[in-house]
Amino acid sequence: MAKHFFTSESVTEGHPDKVCDQISDAVLDAILEQDKNAHVACEVTATTGVVHVMGEISTDCYVDIAGIAREVVNDIGYDNQACGFNGNTCAVLTSIDQQSPDIAMGVNESYELKDGENDANNQIGAGDQGMMFGYACNETKELMPLAISLAHKLAKQLTAVRKDGTLSYLRPDGKTQVTVEYEGDTPVRVDTVVVSTQHDENVTLEQIRKDMVEYVVKPIIPAELLDENTKYFINPTGRFVIGGPVGDSGLTGRKIIVDTYGGFSRHGGGAFSGKDPTKVDRSAAYYARYIAKNIVAAGLADKCEVQLAYAIGVAKPVSIMVDAFGSSSYTNEQLSDAVEKVFDCRPNSIIEQLKLKETKYRPLAAYGHMGREELGVAWEKTDKAQALVKAINE
Repeated sequence: MAKHFFTSESVTEGHPDKVCDQISDAVLDAILEQDKNAHVACEVTATTGVVHVMGEISTDCYVDIAGIAREVVNDIGYDNQACGFNGNTCAVLTSIDQQSPDIAMGVNESYELKDGENDANNQIGAGDQGMMFGYACNETKELMPLAISLAHKLAKQLTAVRKDGTLSYLRPDGKTQVTVEYEGDTPVRVDTVVVSTQHDENVTLEQIRKDMVEYVVKPIIPAELLDENTKYFINPTGRFVIGGPVGDSGLTGRKIIVDTYGGFSRHGGGAFSGKDPTKVDRSAAYYARYIAKNIVAAGLADKCEVQLAYAIGVAKPVSIMVDAFGSSSYTNEQLSDAVEKVFDCRPNSIIEQLKLKETKYRPLAAYGHMGREELGVAWEKTDKAQALVKAINE
C-alpha cells in the first residue's frame, strides 16, 4: 500500500487569535442568555495593550462587553504584566452597530415564507450565501481525523499542565502539530510532533524539551503510535518568551482550519466564533458534521464529506452533496438521497434540532468545534444512524 504523511496543527487558548475567538463567543453567550433571538456578529482584534470589539449586534438586552473581554483575557492567564498582556489594565474599545436591515429582512422572514410556504421551519432564511462542509472518518473514537485529534489533545494538555501548576514556568501561548504516517488509508504511526510553548525567561531550553515530552506528549499520544524514528521539535527557535497579543496581533476567525478538521477536509471559508446560529457559516457547518458523523457511525461509509450550500434569505439549501471517497458500498447519490429523507437542513430546523440557542459557545472557541464529545454538543450525537440505515434500504 502507498505510504503518505498528513499533518495538522492546533493552538492553545492563549494564542492571540484564539483569545479573540473566545471573547467573541463569550459576548455571544452573554447576549443569548438574555435574548435567544438576538442577531450577533461580533469580531475582536487584539494587540499590545488593546482589545477592540466590533461588529453588528441587534438586541434589546445589555451586556458589559468590556467586562466580558477582561474576564476572558484574565481567565486564559494573561492577568499580570509578566506575560506582557494584562486583562486588568489593557484598553478595551467597542465599535458596535445594529445588523443591516437589508440582511435582517431575509433572515427574519424567509423567501419561502414570503412565497406562501407557511411551514414553521421556513420561518427564517439563511443569514448569508455560502457553502459549508462537514466531515467524519473512523480513525478515532470521536470519528475525527487522527492528526487534528492528537494536535488538539496535545494543546489541551499543554494548557492543563500550565494551569494546574505542574509546569509553572509556562505562559498561555502555544502551538502543537502532529504528522501521521499512513499506509493506504490507515494511520500506522506518528512521524513528527511539534510543540512550541511560551515560557518564563528563567527556564532552560533543555528543561522545556524534557518536560514537553514527559508531561505533554507521552500522556496523550498512544505509545504504539510512537517509535524510535518519531521526531520531536520542541521550541525549535530556542526561545518563546514574548507571546500572546504582544508577540502577534490576534483576530477572530483566523484559525478556521484549526476549528474544523486540520485540513483533512475542505472548508467553505466562513468562520464560526461570534456568530449567532442564524448564520449558516456556523450552524450549517455543525449540521454538516452531524450528517457526516451519523453516516460513518451507521457503517454506511468509512469516511464521508458533506457539503451544504445556501442563498441568503432562503431557507432550503440550494444543494446537498455527499462524498464517501469510495469507502462505501453505496453510491454517493444513494447516500445523498438518504440524507435528504432523514435530515432537515433549513436554518430554523437546524437551530431547533441542535439546540443552538442554548449552546454555550465559548468552550468551543479553543481546541476545535468538531469532535468535542466531552462538551455534549448535539452535532456530535449519532442518534440518526439507524434512521439513515432504514432510509437507504427503503
